[in-house]
This record gives sequence, structure tokens and C-alpha cells, in this order.
Amino acid sequence: MCGILAVLNSTDDSPAMRSKVIALSRRQQHRGPDWSGLHQCGNHFLAHERLAIMDPASGDQPLFNEDKTVIVTVNGEIYNYKELMAKIVEKKPNITFATQSDCEVISHLYELFGNEVASMLDGFFAFVVLDKKTNTFFAARDPLGVTCMYIGWGKDGSVWLSSEMKCLKDDCTRFQQFPPGHYYTSKTAEFTRYYNPNFYLDFDAKPERFPSTPLDLTVLRSAFEKAVIKRLMSDVPFGVLLSGGLDSSLVAAVASRHLGAGGGIWGRLHSFCIGLSGSPDLAAARKVAAFLNTDHHEFTFTVQEGIDAISNVISHIETFDVTTIRASTPMFLMSRKIKALGVKMVLSGEGADEIFGGYLYFHKAPNKDEFHSENVRKLRDLYKYDCLRANKSTMAWGVEARVPFLDKEFLDVAMSIDPAEKMIDKKKGRIEKYIMRKAFDTPETPYLPEEVLWRQKEQFSDGVGYSWIDGLKEHAERMVSDLELKNAMHRYPDNTPRTKEAYWYRSLFEQHFPQRSAVETVPGGPSVACSTPTAALWDAAWAGKEDPSGRAVAGVHESAYGGDAAETPSKKAKH
Repeated sequence: MCGILAVLNSTDDSPAMRSKVIALSRRQQHRGPDWSGLHQCGNHFLAHERLAIMDPASGDQPLFNEDKTVIVTVNGEIYNYKELMAKIVEKKPNITFATQSDCEVISHLYELFGNEVASMLDGFFAFVVLDKKTNTFFAARDPLGVTCMYIGWGKDGSVWLSSEMKCLKDDCTRFQQFPPGHYYTSKTAEFTRYYNPNFYLDFDAKPERFPSTPLDLTVLRSAFEKAVIKRLMSDVPFGVLLSGGLDSSLVAAVASRHLGAGGGIWGRLHSFCIGLSGSPDLAAARKVAAFLNTDHHEFTFTVQEGIDAISNVISHIETFDVTTIRASTPMFLMSRKIKALGVKMVLSGEGADEIFGGYLYFHKAPNKDEFHSENVRKLRDLYKYDCLRANKSTMAWGVEARVPFLDKEFLDVAMSIDPAEKMIDKKKGRIEKYIMRKAFDTPETPYLPEEVLWRQKEQFSDGVGYSWIDGLKEHAERMVSDLELKNAMHRYPDNTPRTKEAYWYRSLFEQHFPQRSAVETVPGGPSVACSTPTAALWDAAWAGKEDPSGRAVAGVHESAYGGDAAETPSKKAKH
């Protein structure tokens, strides 16, 4: 990934404005420490901060078509670029590509296919195209919003697009998150949704329709393996984030199996884990790494080190959402260590909980239709939470995170399965993400140790060590008075914080982003995975819950507060 900034239709085309765009682009230079580029065409500016993953020698941006009438600045990776190059050659047999970059195809595809370009791409991306022939521009964001992008409007009528909000906040009268799966063109000044999978169309239908494809574990496993393998495309050293939970462990297992014992040209596969000393994740990840024979790197941090980093974390991830900050902080600290080791790309496990109902409140889903509807809602909102965290926590240090679970083809398979197969039933031993566990439960050639394959979910902010969340709460108790929290509605009438921890995060966010538009980019209402409005509808006992820790869900999690624990999954849970 990289950092992009585009200022289009500005009324100022002076050298001073060019210098200003360069200075603003530097606010996100952490996203692209390898090179900076800027192309000015009259009153249009396209800036780029490059993190070189593919074609480090010649893939600097902005990129062009052959006659340089189409200019593009791109943040992302395009996995099907070779197939797209062949499609371009069919249309223009004598074409010469200027680079081996996977992103160059976008300029040629736009020249040939116009607005269809975004739907042709397999990957994660945010890009802006300037068409000099028509003096128009086009922008698009990947289907689920794995790559971050914001759009803003200046008071002079200019349109601004950027990977991060910090580049827009001082110059735009209004800005917002660019909606995932959409494109925007200056020809209409409107957003158009180009990503229309069946599970979106069925969800939007009245009445809603539900999938019914019978479960085929072999098809599910094969689709996931393909999603992981295509994301191993890299011209630089890479690794996997390994918490020891199911999702990251499956990613690591598939990558390791594909690379083989030698690990490819970069040697053994690198794996990375972080936690407080003695945390559940460190122990589980160590077991997985030993089983897969990865080159494992284990990092520890203290609660105080995490607290000291919080303001910097909020500046980078650009949200005050409680769950996101709790999980982003250890990921932020780990990414700095990963960068120091010379690794620039990692695979991560985000998305599985949304697809398969892995959050603990899914235990209370009343039927398969509501289970599926919540899956879709979570996926469509993922760009506000886990995608944002994975992108910005790692890119704060110039490390790119790739997420196989959000692969388009894998989603088509996983979201077409009859949701009855995803339902959780403790009495029958069917725990969270049961069908993914079964798909990779191959005793003759095991992907993972059995105790890892059937380990109950930990939220990342819990798994790094339970005292991490406790420490944050204790610190917030000292930072925010009872009176401040009581009067929170007067200071923060919109999206009012309801706990001292949330109030503390909101006050830090305000220091970095005082603009009203900045507040509006953060989701409103309860921001906790275990007590969304849906959870309260499914179980009235969860209404008003403020704590997003998995341990707060009594009767479901094995380490629940007060010892009200679920039955531990056993071997019989697999059958």
C-alpha cells in the first residue's frame, strides 16, 4: 500500500499551491517511505507516497498510459494484473508497458473501458485517475474498503481525495469516508456502487432473500487457499501476523504449506505476535509457529507502553472508537518492530468473524436468517472498524497488511452457504466459525494442532493479555472525573461517550481532529462488538452493555468475568 493525495479543480495552480500539496502529502509519508511523486496538470495535482512491494525499481507513481493523457495515483495491490495486461494487449497489440508494476494496468484499463475499470480489478485499492483529454477525473475504492480513502470538498469547488483524513482536515469545508465498492466521477459528481455481489443484492431486496447453497467443505477450503496464495505476490520480504487464534493461524498454515519447507526465495516464512508477558496469544502463537516451523518473532509490551502510545495511535488510525483503539495499539507497536526487521508486507486474519459469525453475541442469534443478515451488516460496516485498524495501524510504519478472508471470490463462496451451517449451538458442540474449523480439520495431513483449530475466539484486545483492557480502564478512571462524564453530553452532544475510557479517547481525538467532519467519519452509537443494537434485540440482557471485551459476555466466553463460563470445546465438538 501507499499514500495518495489528489487535489482536483483547484482555483489555484501556482507554485505555492504545488508546494502546499507536497507538504500536505508528507503528512502521510509514513505510508510510503520509499519514494514521493507529484504530477501537476494545470489546476489538478496528483501526489503519491510509495511503499514499494511490487517492482521496487521502476514502479514509482503517478503512473501513465502510453501517451500520458491518463494519469493515475494508486494505493493498493492488483492480484490479477497479469490477466488484465493480456486483456489490454488484445485491444492494443503493440502496447508497451512502462513498468512491471501491478498498478500500471489501471491507466490503460481506464483508457479502454472507462468506468468499468474498478469492477475489473481483483485486489484492494484506492485510486484517482485524471483524464487530460476530457479534463475529468475518476476515483474508486475496493469492494470492502480494505484500503482507506477519504473525499473532501474545498470552498473553491475543488475536490480532494486522500488515503488519510489528516491531509484534508484543514482545507476542506466538508469531508467523509469514500464509500467502499463505489466509484466517483466528475462527469456526474455522484457515487456509483460497482460492487454488487448476490449477498448485497439479496440483502437490499424487499423482502430480503437468503442463501441456500449446501455446504461443501472442500470447496470452502479450496477457495480460502486460493485467496491466501494470491496474496503472497511480493517482490520484498513478507510474513504473517499470528495471534494463535483460528483466523490468523489458518492464514499462516495455508501460506506455510504453499511455500514449502524452504519458505521460498526469502527463506522460512516469518510470523509475528505481540502481547503482554504471559498473554494467551503469545502462548498459542508459539505453539502454531512451532507446528508450522515458521521463523517466529515474539514481541512483548507493557500496559504503560501501550498507554503512552495511545495519542499517537489515535492520530494515525483517525477514530475514537473504543474497540478499534484497544486492538490498534498492540498492532501499532508490533508493526514498528516488524518494520525494523525489514519486512514490508504481512498477511492478517481480518474478516472471518463477520463472514462466519465469530463474535460471541452470535451465540444468541434466534434463527439462520437473522444470523445471515447480521453477517452482511457487519461486512458492509467493516471499513469503519477492522479494515481501518488493519490498514492504518500497520501503515503507520510502512507495513502493508493483506486480508485473504475478504477476497472477492472467497466471499462469493462463503456468503452463498446456507446460514444454518454457520449457526452456533454449544449443546451440539458447534462453536464459532465451526464450518471453517471443519474445513481444515484434516487429521491425515493436519493444517494446525487440534487444540488451536478448536480454540475459542479471543478478541485481539483480550488475547494480547486481559490486563491490557483493565489497565486502560484504570488509567481512564484517573484521567476523567465523574463530573466530566456526567456532563459529557454537553461537551460531546454527538456520539456522546458513555464511559470514562470512551471520553478519554474522544478528548485525544479532538486534539488531533477538531473538525466536525472528522467526528462524523466515526460510527455513531455503541461501538462494541458484543453489545451492538442487534445483540440487544437478540438478548435483552445485553442491552446497554458498555464493555466490548469478550470476557464481558457472561455465559459465552470461557474467561467471562465472574467465572460464568461456557463449556470448553472438546473433541466431540468437531462431529
